[in-house]
Order: sequence, then structure tokens, then C-alpha cells
Amino acid sequence: MNLSEDPRARLPVGAFPDRDGTTLFRVWAPYADRVLVNIFQAGQARLAPLKGSWRGYFEARLEKVGDGDIYRYVVDGHGLPDPASRFQPQGVHGPSEIVDHSRFQWSDDDWRGIPLKEYIIYELHVGTFTREGTFEAIIQCLGYLKELGINAIEMMPISQFPGGRNWGYDGTYPFAPQNTYGGPHGLKSLVDACHSNGLAVILDVVYNHLGPEGNYLNRFGPYFTDRYRTPWGDAMNFDGPLSDEVRYFFIQNALDWLVHYHIDALRLDALQGIYDFSARTFLEELAETVNRECAAGPEPYLIAESDLNDIHVITPRESGGKGLNAQWNDDFHHALHCLLTGERIGYYEDFGTIGDMEKTLSGGFVFTGQFSQYRRRRHGSPSKHRPCHQFVIFSQNHDQIGNRPLGERLTDLVSFDRLRMAATVVLLSPSIPLLFMGEEYGETAPFLYFVSHEDEEIIEAVRTGRLEEFASFPDQYTVPDPQLTDTFQRSNIDRELRFNEPHARLFAFYQHLLKLRKSLRPFDLEVNWPHVQSWENKRALCVTISLPTGGLACLYNFGTEEILITPDLEDGPWVSVVDTLSPQWGGRGEIALSRIDAYTAGISLGPFNAVAYHRGN
Repeated sequence: MNLSEDPRARLPVGAFPDRDGTTLFRVWAPYADRVLVNIFQAGQARLAPLKGSWRGYFEARLEKVGDGDIYRYVVDGHGLPDPASRFQPQGVHGPSEIVDHSRFQWSDDDWRGIPLKEYIIYELHVGTFTREGTFEAIIQCLGYLKELGINAIEMMPISQFPGGRNWGYDGTYPFAPQNTYGGPHGLKSLVDACHSNGLAVILDVVYNHLGPEGNYLNRFGPYFTDRYRTPWGDAMNFDGPLSDEVRYFFIQNALDWLVHYHIDALRLDALQGIYDFSARTFLEELAETVNRECAAGPEPYLIAESDLNDIHVITPRESGGKGLNAQWNDDFHHALHCLLTGERIGYYEDFGTIGDMEKTLSGGFVFTGQFSQYRRRRHGSPSKHRPCHQFVIFSQNHDQIGNRPLGERLTDLVSFDRLRMAATVVLLSPSIPLLFMGEEYGETAPFLYFVSHEDEEIIEAVRTGRLEEFASFPDQYTVPDPQLTDTFQRSNIDRELRFNEPHARLFAFYQHLLKLRKSLRPFDLEVNWPHVQSWENKRALCVTISLPTGGLACLYNFGTEEILITPDLEDGPWVSVVDTLSPQWGGRGEIALSRIDAYTAGISLGPFNAVAYHRGN
């Protein structure tokens, strides 16, 4: 049933202007005795009562109120911003502004979306991707992103957060695009421009917690519960008393992004922080509602971020799963990172063998139910029966860089030989590849953790928490102060680096790989994963992928010595299409054969060398 057709259904909340010059105000405040709305127009305040209705909702339709007017609710005498505010022009503590979504003139009527399996994702942080740190500034960079060869951008959270510097995971107004980024109009302009340039847009959303500063939700109702605890405090109330309205608040939020902003996909942050033991969980309800309500347009996608290795998250609802479309695969990252860097600290202690890389390349998760030394328990579920294009893979992302004490990128940790190898493993996999802004040319700026709170207690708590997080690390790690402007500014990327060596050759290499991926279409595999042959003692792999155009064989040497391997290959000929040691890409010179067949006695690979061969039909 369409929720909007049920007069007793959960109700959308917020301020909804109509063409007749009236605006409907609706807020959920089940514990309140009296709710008013205070509207500010031409320097004058206008108070109007809201009438209580079904299940704790208060509402009123007022005349001569519309787009651009600002307001606050007065809940039992306390003036508060709207928890479902569509815009906070003065920040998290200021009044809310009415937004008339119908006023924006979209030009993307012909946009039909991109199949999820064909996504090549570029993750970026709006504030540090450009010097201006705005949606408008990103529009000026779309030509660069097309030149690179990606077809989808993923923005870290943009919901209103305190100040102007934040990763976005401290947002407190889920419906309101950040004012310093450009607000609702700026976001719509960016999405419209992306679609005009053939780029899909993914938005990172946070449904497991809200930030502490400017968070007034508990003044309205039981949005949180102390029955569960998350790393960020009390959990969202998804399965307790009055949780129906809490669930729909966030479901409505998802629909808002997909319908009013034409967002193509949502990345759901840290599902392990969503505690819900309902028979029909919030995630299932979210997936069902999104698919139903957005059926008329391009298919929307829900992409999970979760460290649970729970395959039910991306199993279709008709097969007993939660029905999300894809999920980030941290196991892939950890397996690759350990082979490239040799690090074995924290969760990396579970990884480091060629067998780990073989398992993730041939079936998704590394941990599928076996014992994890890091977790001190068995972890994960089998994943090989799900299609490979349900897994998002990466060598870098905001978490894996920014959650290091000094925010070091792979550029700081390994040689350019290893950077080229990492790019090859990711971009020639049939899974969905994700790049983090700047990796395509070997950005040298760190990506640090930064905030701009106003509350001194919160500032000190963030500082203390960051220091405690890395207290066990060596003394040489001086953790940058998240509150300092300099910490934020140091995280700005510089795309001009791509014109200087060796960055220029790395950028050209990424372009080459992306063109190759699009031409060979390794993602056309369905459930059948690549065949992977491994040599643990030689630290080598051969990944063979069946293609519409024949086959692709990717050979990898993760060792520091030259090796000779003889992979099992179908009859050829197989012709080299990528060699990371080619001088063209900044390598020392190829040693692998440029042409092989099934009878080739052996193939030489240099240290940290990747070579890809294509066989035509």
C-alpha cells in the first residue's frame, strides 16, 4: 500500500508549502502538551498553534507563508529548530527555512541512470575536494572527473553539521543540505549537472546516530533509546516504543533525497550501529518503501557499509534477506592493504596472506564464519553465492585513510609501483570499484579527521577521544587537533599535482585502466566469480575472468623478488594489455612476455608487478 494513500499511515514531517500560498507544518512531538510555530517575516514574529492529531503529531496549515520564510517550533515553551528542517541557513542552532522543492527547474528528464554493476565510484568530501568547498565548485570539476573515466560520484554526508568543517558524520538535520556547501539549491544544481554529464550521484547518509551539537531530537520525542549503545552514544530507536514514527522519519529522509534531489543511490553508514530486533527490520522496510515509491523513475540503489560480513544484508527480500543492493567489502581492502604495506596492526592482524586475497577475489568476504584473531570469535557468513557486482571494493577510502592517526594515504606508505598494482587489482575486478579523491594521481595531502564545533565541552571531548583512540600507537604519532582550521586545510587536495611526475604517469595509468574496464566489461559476470590460482610461497596470483570478448587473465606478484609462474590458461593467444612495469606508466621496464598461450612454459613477473592479458573470442 502506498503510505500516502492511507489516512492513518505515518505522516511525513516538516514544512510543506503549497501553490495556494499556504504552508502545512507538521511535527512529531508525542510527549508535548502544546506546540506552536513561530514564523519570522520582515522582522516580525508570528506565533500560531499546531493542533494535536494521531499518534503524537501536531500540524497546522497557515496562510501567507512559503518558500524562504524562517521559523521555529515552540514545544512546551522552548523554541527549537524543526528536526525535519529542509534548510538551516544560520547553522544547527538557528531557525529553519521553508523550501519549496517545486521551484527548481530540473533539466535531467532524459536521465535513465546507470546499472549498478557498471558503476565506477569516486568518493569525495565536498569541503576538501575543491578550495571553495561547495557544490558549485564541484560542478566546475565535472569535466575533470569525466576525463578520468568515472561515472558516479559519492559524497560523504552533507546533512547540516556544526560550523563549516566536518566529515559529515556529526550531522544533526538529516533533511537539510549543509548551508556552507550551498544548501538545497546548490545540491540540486550539482545533481542536475552530474546527470547532464552522464554521472550518477551517490549520497552517504547516517541512520545510526546524529551528532551531539545542535541535536534537539530528544526534545521532540523518543528518537533515541538507552537500551542499546553505539560508539556515538544511545542508539536510534528502531524497535522500541513509538519506534514506528522514528523509522518512518528516516525512511522519509531517504525518499526526500531520492525524489526531491534526484539522488541515484544512498550509501548507508555503519549498519552495525543500527540495533533492531523487529520481525520486520528498519532496513527491510526501507528497501521495500524505496523500491515501491521510486518505481516510476530510474532504479534507486541502497549500498550498505557494514563490518558484520552478513550476507543477508544484500540478499533479496524474496530470499529472506534485507534487500539492499550492494555493500562495501572491507575484507578486500584489508587483504590488499596488508599485502601492499606489510601492516598487521589492529584489524589488519587477521590478514596478510595470498590466500586472503585469493578468497576475496573469488568469492567476496574473507571471513565467512571462521575464527577471527582480532575479534576473538568466529566472524562472517558465506558470500560466494551472491553476484560479484554486489560488492564495492577499494584500496583507499575516507575511513581507511582518515582513521589513521596522521591520515596517511597509500602514497605515503608504498612506492608508485605498488600504487599501480593496487589500481590494477581494483579496476580490473568484476566487483564495483571505488576510488577516493586524489588517489588517481597519488595525492600527497593527508585526509585528517576535522570538526568545527562551538560547544567547548564537545570540542574537548572530541580532542580527548581522538588522543585516547591512538594512545597505544608509538610516540612519533602526534595526532592533529581536529578542531584546528589547519587540520582541515591540510586535507585539501591539489589536482594540479597530476601535471607533475610521477603523478602524471599514475593519472594516465588510471585513465588507461578505466578505458580498458569499460571496453572489456568484466562486470558482466553474474554469480560466477573469477577463477583464482595462487602461489603462496611466491606471493603470486592469477585471476581469470570470462568476458563477452573472450577472457582476461590478471597476474600479480606481491613479493619483493622476481618470480616465474605457469598459470592454467585456456588456449590463446593472450596479449598483454596492462603491465605496471612499463616505462609508459613510470615503471622500470617490462620483463613479462607480451604474448602468451596455453603452452607457454612460464611467465616472469617483477617485484610488485601486475600484468593483464586479454584473449579474444
